[in-house]
Amino acid sequence: MKYAQLREFDTANGPGVRVSIFVSGCTLKCKGCFNPKSWDFNAGEEFTEETIARIIELLKRDYITGLSILGGDPFEVQNIEPVTELCKAVKAAVPEKSIWLWTGRKYENYADQPIMAYLDTVVDGPYVEKLKVKEQGKYFGSTNQRVIAIKPFNA
Repeated sequence: MKYAQLREFDTANGPGVRVSIFVSGCTLKCKGCFNPKSWDFNAGEEFTEETIARIIELLKRDYITGLSILGGDPFEVQNIEPVTELCKAVKAAVPEKSIWLWTGRKYENYADQPIMAYLDTVVDGPYVEKLKVKEQGKYFGSTNQRVIAIKPFNA
């Protein structure tokens, strides 16, 4: 797996101050997507054990609320296993930090996947340009998308 971007200080993608990773690769290619550069599975840096260690070190900062995983799409076949390993490692190292994940797929199609044991919140559904959200402060781009609490979030 590759990742297109790693943000050390992100206040736009989830509650609080977060570390955000944008994984590479998406076959959905939603019209009007905010991040089309991440559709390419070969875009960006190689995701390695060192990447996981760096993310965990960033998450240890007191002011960081948690990890946000976006894309591309973390639930692409090529991405879901390495993303699951990242989530497992994060919860083992810093269990008090929340993990939010964005996917263009429906939650119900992945509810039984091992990754769900590590996620606190999933934002699901494809981006639909004609349903674009115009208000600031939402954690989704179009009104068909849902913010689903998997575990209670303690901010």
